[in-house]
This record gives sequence, C-alpha cells and structure tokens, in this order.
Amino acid sequence: MNSFDTDKAAAYLRQLSPQDFATFGLDHVAYVRPVTVDDAPAFSVHAADGTPLTVLAERDVAFATVRQNDMEPLSVH
Repeated sequence: MNSFDTDKAAAYLRQLSPQDFATFGLDHVAYVRPVTVDDAPAFSVHAADGTPLTVLAERDVAFATVRQNDMEPLSVH
C-alpha cells in the first residue's frame, strides 16, 4: 500500500517559490478549453502555464493529442 504524508507534502509546497509553483505540472498537464474560430466551435490546448499549444476542431482529438504527448488533459470551462 502506498502511504502519502500530507504534512510532508504541505511543508514541501510551502517551500516552493512563486516561479516553482507556476511551473508545477508544466510537463504533465495540458488544459483543453472550448473556443470559437471563424464562427465555428473548436478546442484550444494550453500548457499548464497558459501557453497556447494548438487549436483542434474536436474535443476528443484535443484530448487524444494531449495524451499522445504523455500529458494529462484537463477540461476548462
């Protein structure tokens, strides 16, 4: 069984600088949000720091693209 010490985790997170916290998860998470491009629905993919990565026509394709790049997609509404 994997144990997780929340006190140690909290202490570690308190020691992160604002820059460290901003890049936390940068290589592991991408956000997918609905957008409109040329009056058509689309889905924008962004890095954890908000950097736009791509725009795709279908939500499923956006999520698959994120996963193909070894990242976890998160939906932003």
